[in-house]
Amino acid sequence: MTARINTVAFQGIDVLDVDVQVQVAGGLPAFRVVGLADKAVGESRERVRAALNALGLALPPKRITVNLSPADLVKEGSHYDLPIALGLLSAMGVLPGDDLATYCVLGELSLDGSIRPVAGVLPAAIHASARGLGLICPAAQGGEAAWASGIEVLASDTLLALINHFKGTQVLTAPAPKFAEGLARDTIADLCDIKGQESAKRALEIAAAGGHNLLMVGPPGAGKSMLAARLAGILPDLDPAEALEVSMIHSVAGELEEGRLMRRRPFRNPHHSASMPSLVGGGARAKPGEVSLAHLGVLFLDELPEFQRAALEALRQPLETGSSVVARAAAHVRYPARFQLIAAMNPCRCGYLDDPQQCCTRAPVCAADYQAKISGPLFDRIDLCIDVPAVSSADLSLPPPAESSADVAVRVAAARDIQRKRFSIVPVTDRPVRTNAEADGTLLEEVAAPDTEGRKLLTEAAERMKLTARGYHRVLRVARTLADLDGSDHVRRIHIAEAVSYRRTVPGRQGILARR
Repeated sequence: MTARINTVAFQGIDVLDVDVQVQVAGGLPAFRVVGLADKAVGESRERVRAALNALGLALPPKRITVNLSPADLVKEGSHYDLPIALGLLSAMGVLPGDDLATYCVLGELSLDGSIRPVAGVLPAAIHASARGLGLICPAAQGGEAAWASGIEVLASDTLLALINHFKGTQVLTAPAPKFAEGLARDTIADLCDIKGQESAKRALEIAAAGGHNLLMVGPPGAGKSMLAARLAGILPDLDPAEALEVSMIHSVAGELEEGRLMRRRPFRNPHHSASMPSLVGGGARAKPGEVSLAHLGVLFLDELPEFQRAALEALRQPLETGSSVVARAAAHVRYPARFQLIAAMNPCRCGYLDDPQQCCTRAPVCAADYQAKISGPLFDRIDLCIDVPAVSSADLSLPPPAESSADVAVRVAAARDIQRKRFSIVPVTDRPVRTNAEADGTLLEEVAAPDTEGRKLLTEAAERMKLTARGYHRVLRVARTLADLDGSDHVRRIHIAEAVSYRRTVPGRQGILARR
């Protein structure tokens, strides 16, 4: 007898149909899994056998063949355990096959018959909804699956409860959608904790308002990491569509806690020892990297020159296109990666290039060698570059600033709302525009066209600073954000002037700070 169960495979965040075919036939006793299965799928035989034994069910002494179709598609992950087990139960006559045919199934089995969480439940649920199927998944992820509209979700914590449901002796209640609680805004580190650094706070507000990339350069202890950590407190929450988009990536990566959709924008802070695959994605199973996990959020790279050169260069494509392409011999997948890069670095290896009391003994060679680790093309993709000087003892003795993160967040939210309304009338494309930092081409020329005086200043600055075409357009994007913060419909000369002040020309061997 042959039974069929619907399940899925993942390529990036794309979901592909997989047909689990289970045949119990005469012959020498055996249990084989075919269909280009990886080691985790092959080991499901022992997990399924043990789980059925825990329920008092023994496999029949026959030849059992499990085929995962299409056979030329690589099957990875442990979520095939539950569909294989249900297929076996159907083939053995324990469960009705007609009832199971209307569901897409995924889940990992423990040896005691409990069902463990797996990656990718949210995109699988959305795919099942599009096909008109229900979903069977682990109980811990029922709230995640419930976000798919018009779908019946059976979320069970044990295989026994699932069997009893189909036999009519137990009813599994439908799970309710869940949002991640997250941290309340008043518990997040506040900007009023930082004394001094008013110009850096201004740049942080501009970066948050327009989604711009930001580089902070300053000596150790100047407050660069503190400023970056407080960016989360001034960014607006994800809207429902964005929350679903971000949560799908985290679901595929297996990082969606307790099956709850994310509400706050992700803030990723990898260590500088991170490898290239961990940053942009890849590995044996082509997992999403930090740039994708930071989608619609922030990727903070502290001690930027300490990262591997290859890892930093791999950021160039995601910064430009908003997606990360992982190309391997066995996989070619694309992950969304529309993130905001916030980076921090010292001016030289010792960090005291401009400090008169702790002068760098190898200047300017130390600074030139250290800053040369950042290539010109990568530096050209950074919209705002600011100096963060050391805070004096006089500033530290002052009372806390009156303006808090909540005050700045109001202005950021207002600027973001202006951008949302502006770009909502743009024709829908494969690459939706949400912020000024994403505007490009003709659209950028329309929304960020400066007045006569502003255009004259921008032309002069571009010639004097030898701005590239990319740098020219990034100045326009920042100027558009400055106009939005001012509530101005037009980009004026004052906005161009401030935007140019944040722009540094691509460094040569003399280093970034040679023009300070």
